[in-house]
Amino acid sequence: MQPKIHIKKGDTVQVLSGDDRGQKGKVLKVEVQKYRAFVEGVNLVSKHTKPSTKNPQGGIIKKEASVHISNLMLVDGKGNATRIGRRLNDKDRLVRYSKKTGEEIK
Repeated sequence: MQPKIHIKKGDTVQVLSGDDRGQKGKVLKVEVQKYRAFVEGVNLVSKHTKPSTKNPQGGIIKKEASVHISNLMLVDGKGNATRIGRRLNDKDRLVRYSKKTGEEIK
């Protein structure tokens, strides 16, 4: 069974702790079983690559590493970090909403 996670791919999130604290970015990928997410421009690591046909130059590449889900908080449409709740909407679908403003998150 898959665990429920408060963020999805494409969400804008804010980092709560660590070296990148306070930064905002878009979620590129979520690893649900590991409770980790890759966020654009956050937690960059240097990867050393050998020359290959794909990358003939080789060298050092900056690349995003994963961040634990507990260190991320969703940002609503107004740019404020907010906690998430789930509720049924008019059409009896479960939707996420901002606990701060009460607005539905798309």
